[in-house]
Amino acid sequence: MGHSNLAEMFYKTCERFPDKTGMMYKQDGEYQSIKFRDMQAQVTNLAGGLASIGVKKGDKVVLFSENRYEWAFSDYAILSNGAVTVPIYSTLLSSHIKYIINDCDAKIVIVSNRNQFEKVLEIEGEIPLVEKFILFDPERVNFDNMVSFAEVMGLGKKYLEENPDAVVEIVDDLNRDNMATIIYTSGTTGDPKGVMLSHGNFLSNVEAGIRAFSVSERDTFLSFLPLSHIFERMASHFLANHIGATIAYAESIETVPQNLQEIKPTIMTSVPRLFEKIYAKVVDSVEEGSALKKKLFYWAIGVGRQVTEYKQENKALPSGLNIKYGIANKLVFSKLKERVGGRIRFFISGGAPLARDIGEFFTAAGLLILEGYGLTETSPLISINRFEKFKFGAVGIPVDNVEVKIAEDGEILTRGPHVMLGYYKNEDTTKEAIDRDSWFHTGDIGHIDVNGFLIITDRKKNIIVTAGGKNVAPQNIENKMIVSRYIEQVLVVGDKRKFCCSALIVPNFEMVEKFAKERTISFQSHKQLCQNEEIIRLIEVEVEAASKGLASYESIKEFILLDRPFSIESGELTPSLKVKRKVVEENYEEEINSMYEEESVKV
Repeated sequence: MGHSNLAEMFYKTCERFPDKTGMMYKQDGEYQSIKFRDMQAQVTNLAGGLASIGVKKGDKVVLFSENRYEWAFSDYAILSNGAVTVPIYSTLLSSHIKYIINDCDAKIVIVSNRNQFEKVLEIEGEIPLVEKFILFDPERVNFDNMVSFAEVMGLGKKYLEENPDAVVEIVDDLNRDNMATIIYTSGTTGDPKGVMLSHGNFLSNVEAGIRAFSVSERDTFLSFLPLSHIFERMASHFLANHIGATIAYAESIETVPQNLQEIKPTIMTSVPRLFEKIYAKVVDSVEEGSALKKKLFYWAIGVGRQVTEYKQENKALPSGLNIKYGIANKLVFSKLKERVGGRIRFFISGGAPLARDIGEFFTAAGLLILEGYGLTETSPLISINRFEKFKFGAVGIPVDNVEVKIAEDGEILTRGPHVMLGYYKNEDTTKEAIDRDSWFHTGDIGHIDVNGFLIITDRKKNIIVTAGGKNVAPQNIENKMIVSRYIEQVLVVGDKRKFCCSALIVPNFEMVEKFAKERTISFQSHKQLCQNEEIIRLIEVEVEAASKGLASYESIKEFILLDRPFSIESGELTPSLKVKRKVVEENYEEEINSMYEEESVKV
C-alpha cells in the first residue's frame, strides 16, 4: 500500500535513512550535506512554526524562491500542516506575482532573499489577504509582519514543546484526495490558470515513475530546473525523496557544468536546451580539430549507433562490435561522460520536445536520455521511454496507471489518478479541459505507433494551416534546425500565409562570431553580423540541410536573423524555456510581414 500523503512519505523516508545524506547545497564555495534525520527535525520545527503563526489545513502559502534546500523544507512543512503550496517562479515580475498571490488567496508569502522581497514590496499594498512574510536569508528587513526563516524555526520548536503531537496528528489526518498545490501555468496569452493538484496526483506519478525505470537510494540527483515547475518538483523533489536518493542543488543554471563535476550525479532531469548546448560545443570542438580527431569521433558515433540498435532490440552485442565499442568508449565517449560528472546512469528530458538527432547522439555515446511527456495538469507524467524500450522521436509508452487515447482530430487524451482536480476558481475552463468521461484534453496532437510508443506532432494551437490547406507542425521543422551548431533558436511561422514556411532564427553567436573571425568578416555588433551576406548564406546552407526530407510545403522559403535571443526577461520564453509563440509573433510582426512581401530581404 502506498503513502497516504506527501508529508507522510517525507517523514517515512527520513526514518528509513536517518544517517544518509538527503540533500546537498553550496555554501562558501563548498557543498554541504544534510542528513535525513536533520531534514526531518528541521521540517518538523518549520511545520510547527507555520502552525504557530496560524497556518492551517487548506490555507494557501506562496513560495517565491530560487532552488535551495529551504524551498524543499518549506514545501514539506506547508504540506505537513495540510496547507497548499503555491510556488512562484523566481523570474516573474511584480505584476504577475500580485496576480497569483491575490488569485490563490494567499495568507503567507515565503521569499528567498532581499532582492526578491523588493519585488513583493512593490505590490505590498495590493495584496490585502497576506498576513505574514517569511524570509529565508538571515539578513534583517525592517518591515512589519516580516519574520526570518530561523525565527519561524524557533517558534516551531517552542510550539511543539507545548503541542508535541500537533504535526503528527495533522499528517495522519491527510489523505490522497487533499489538495497539495496550486501551480500557475505560464500561459502565452491572458492570465495564468491555477492548476490544483492533490497529494494523490503526485503520489500516483511518483509510484508510476519508480516502476518505469530503475532508481534507488544509491542515486544522486542534481537539481537545477526550477522547483516551481511541475517536472522538477515531481522527479527531483518528490520521487527522489520517496526512494531515499540524495538531492544536490545546483547554484544556478550557469553553474551546472561546474556543479556536475563537483557532485558527479547519477541522474539528472533537464529540458532539451541543456543537451542542445552540450551537443553544439562537442561538435564545434570536433570540427575545429584535426582530420584524425574528426575521423575518430564520427567512427565512434557510428559504432555507438550500431550498439544502440542492438540495445533497442534487447539483443546481445556481437563480440566484434563489443570490442569496437570498448575502444570508442575509451578514446571518445569517456571524455563526454566526464563532462557530465562521469557517473550519469541516465538523463530524463521533458518540458519540450527533444530533437531526434540529439537523442541519438547522446545515446550513441552511452548517455541515455529517457524522454517523457506530460503537462502540469497531469502531475506531469503521462508517458516515458524505458531502458529496455526506447525510441528516438517518441516520448515513450504510457506509464502503467494512466490511460491514453487519440481523439478523432488527433488530440491526445488521458485519464487516471494523475489528472488534476481542476483549475482554481475556474469551473468553466475545467469543464472544457476534462470531459464528462473524465478524459483530460491535452491540447497536443499525436499518435500511438504499432509498438505502443506515443509520438507528439505539435501543440494543437500551433499547427500551421497553409493557404493551400496543408497542415504543418512547426515543432518538427524547428527541431531539425536547432541541431545546427550555428543556430540557437528558431520559430517557424506561416499560418494562412500565401506560402509556408518562414522562420525567425537566432544564430548561435558564439559559433557565428568564430566563423566571422576566421573569414576576417568585420563586425561591431550582433546586428551587423545578422546583416552580413556571408553570415546569411551560412545560415541558408544550414536551413537547406535541415529541410532535407521535408515536404515542399514544409520547407523554409524565407527567414530573418534576429540579433538577440528569445528570453524570459523579454516575455518571449516561459520560465521552463518554452517559446511563447504569440508573444514572439507580436514582437516581430513587422519582420514577419516583410518576409511575405514581393521582395523580401533575409536580414
